[in-house]
Amino acid sequence: MVNQNITATEIGFTHEDFAALLDKYDYHFSPGDIVPGTVFSIEPRGALIDIGAKTAAYIPIQEMSINRVDAPEEVLQSNETREFFILTDENEDGQLTLSIRRIEYMRAWERVRQLQAEDATVRSGVFATNRGGALVRIEGLRGFIPGSHISTRKPKEELVGEELPLKFLEVDEERNRLVLSHRRALVERKMNRLEVGEVVIGTVRGIKPYGAFIDIGGVSGLLHISEISHEHIDTPHSVFNVNDEVKVMIIDLDAERGRISLSTKQLEPEPGDMIKNRDLVYDKAEEMAAKYREQLLAKQQGITLPTSEETVAEEEIPAAVEEEIPAATEEEIPAAIEEEIPVAIEE
Repeated sequence: MVNQNITATEIGFTHEDFAALLDKYDYHFSPGDIVPGTVFSIEPRGALIDIGAKTAAYIPIQEMSINRVDAPEEVLQSNETREFFILTDENEDGQLTLSIRRIEYMRAWERVRQLQAEDATVRSGVFATNRGGALVRIEGLRGFIPGSHISTRKPKEELVGEELPLKFLEVDEERNRLVLSHRRALVERKMNRLEVGEVVIGTVRGIKPYGAFIDIGGVSGLLHISEISHEHIDTPHSVFNVNDEVKVMIIDLDAERGRISLSTKQLEPEPGDMIKNRDLVYDKAEEMAAKYREQLLAKQQGITLPTSEETVAEEEIPAAVEEEIPAATEEEIPAAIEEEIPVAIEE
């Protein structure tokens, strides 16, 4: 029969010994760690989580999700086990503060960096506008579209609720900035429908000393001064006016940098016709473009055909999509993470 009267002294193990043993095998938890935990008590504005510490850790409702949460039950269930981020060290009661939101932000930044590396086009609805542009959410992060990168005739205010295709301009977790472009997404889509050697009709939207910017179906292409005519031209203003309708040929497409290079020179039946007889150039445009495509094909096959074509240095061609687009000022770009996230405290 087992003796029920054995004392702590007889077995040599006191309450103090037991406490010391707990301390010996107690894990050290540090801010910034990601640990598994089990929900064992849900409160009105938070929850208690068992992560194996001596005192239950606490997660406040505002740290439960990257999105707005009105009740803890929307995110957590009793006895559920999941990962938690240790946000702050133990308080005076020995309790750690946890976060799920911080994990979601970390993974959101990782995802948008991946999307940027893939040069992906994403779609998102505008949820608000401000003086500088429009606001969207990408993977839960708040993204900013500068007004100069919104390609629509609508007032900004009317974009709220509208879904837009977007390209990434800047993904900077350290500075908490996520900047996107609607214009670049549209340019890429439209450029994919264009071909080198194709003749298109456009409208002169701007004239610079180095050339004219031509709108071809919502995409801006550059007609460089050296590609206007075989004859020397002092300034594009001597040939074109803003809002002139022109017929041009695409001679280069660079979707990655948003550049479209155009030419009327290659459409001239005779050198100088763009200056002397523009209507003749437009009438013969398709015929001259066919000859240009033949030259391209011959070049690809290693056959040299006589041509008077002059090349334009790459650095002379500005990006068509970036013509006169001012950069958003620092104060105009809202933070990608809206609320301040406490920094993990290191002892």
